Amino acid sequence: MRILPRAKREAMFEIYKFCRKVDDVADSDGPRDARLAELNRYRDDVAALYAGKSSERMGGFLGPVKEFGLRRDDFLAIIDGMEMDVVSDIRAPDLATLDLYCDRVASAVGRLSVRVFGVPDDDGIALSHHLGRALQLTNILRDVDEDADIGRLYLPRDYLSAAGIESSDPHTVLAHPNLGQACAPLIGKAREHYRQARAIMDRQTRASVKAPRIMAEAYAPMLDKLQQRGFAAPRERVRLDRAHLILAVLRYGIL
Repeated sequence: MRILPRAKREAMFEIYKFCRKVDDVADSDGPRDARLAELNRYRDDVAALYAGKSSERMGGFLGPVKEFGLRRDDFLAIIDGMEMDVVSDIRAPDLATLDLYCDRVASAVGRLSVRVFGVPDDDGIALSHHLGRALQLTNILRDVDEDADIGRLYLPRDYLSAAGIESSDPHTVLAHPNLGQACAPLIGKAREHYRQARAIMDRQTRASVKAPRIMAEAYAPMLDKLQQRGFAAPRERVRLDRAHLILAVLRYGIL
């Protein structure tokens, strides 16, 4: 985000800060009732923001909301997505629930972001749909062990059942010899979302998509690494290739 012009950069930092804070609420180990109450306070903050009132947590959005036309529903969708993790630990959701989760915690962030980047509305919504889901599915595949340690399993029930895995217990699923078979269609789905996102970005001005282009080019190679590594235990964590990220920044952000 540092390569963006100042107003856009500061707006994106505010969006990132908001997402980080509500994500911290969802992932904390506090009582569920207390976390739900805190998320509701963020909903109150959003309501105040769109009533033109400043608040300690959302005051930095007063300018960006007006300048970039940020939409209230996208802020609320992000909070709704975090709430899905708080109400109960997500374990082997069906495909429709997983897609809703991805829309709320990732594509809604994209819908805020593309308005800052300056992508036209229709293409911006489509780009958010595809790139948000691509990035979130990549994270889910990368973080299966970390998620299991906090009682969560985002791999869809449909793919687990097709691979002969009927349990929804995270550690039982991750120890199953057919885990890779269950992850393969999710890798394929993420690849298709990256492909669709690139097609949309190819018809935009270079300046409007340099940040999402860098994100896509940095994250997509992790799918290859995950596929090459496989999902048999023990699984070495796959990380962003820093050199590849620097090249993407140079190619799409600077040169």
